[in-house]
Amino acid sequence: MQLKQLCEFCDDYLKIEEFNDYCPNGLQVEANPQVENIVCGVTASQALIEAAIVAQADTIIVHHGYFWKGEALPITGVKGRRIGSLIKNNINLLAYHLPLDAHAQVGNNVQLAGIMGWSVESCFGEQNLVLEGRPAQPQSLQELSLDIESRLGSRVLAIDAGDHAVTRLAWCTGAAQGFIEAAAERGVDAFVSGEVSEPTFHLAREMGIHYISAGHHATERYGVQALGAEIVKRFGISLQFIDIPNPV
Repeated sequence: MQLKQLCEFCDDYLKIEEFNDYCPNGLQVEANPQVENIVCGVTASQALIEAAIVAQADTIIVHHGYFWKGEALPITGVKGRRIGSLIKNNINLLAYHLPLDAHAQVGNNVQLAGIMGWSVESCFGEQNLVLEGRPAQPQSLQELSLDIESRLGSRVLAIDAGDHAVTRLAWCTGAAQGFIEAAAERGVDAFVSGEVSEPTFHLAREMGIHYISAGHHATERYGVQALGAEIVKRFGISLQFIDIPNPV
């Protein structure tokens, strides 16, 4: 298929024009007009690029790409080596950040709910990035933590804010710990995100809301895989997900 066709599909399907993001969504590095073998991953690290080269991929699709707001503009150092590897090996790079968090079918947030068996009842927060719902059955904070660890295969950090069970919760994958106040104001019992920061501990305790940090990488492995499955279904193209383990 043509690269243009892939880009147009992904851009339209993920509705990238609806988002105010921290990086450009869509095609970030153009190096090959033809797409026959795609590799998907979470982050466009050098390790993922090298794995894609071994897999003889012509295109990489990720959640975390390049050209973030505030980063240095020159294409030197780590960024220069990564982009140089892509161009040298004729590999395109497509990246989708917030659109791949929020999408109602393949988004990281809804995919996490599916992995965990949580219902999705509503969304809130900036650009409706946070989901709210219920676990399959009420759980203690310890039970919820162990359930997440078992299903995601990663360690979690849990902050206990009382002895209440979790019957309603909110969640947002990645570095979304800043939404904890909005979650607490909605009266949910627990908030789950990928990363945690120092103020999160005090906010959780003072606002009476349990908090779980389940890992940035661990919570964001599923959206790009779901997008890849949709691409395969529509275009019948070769595609594989390559996970570069990351404990953060």
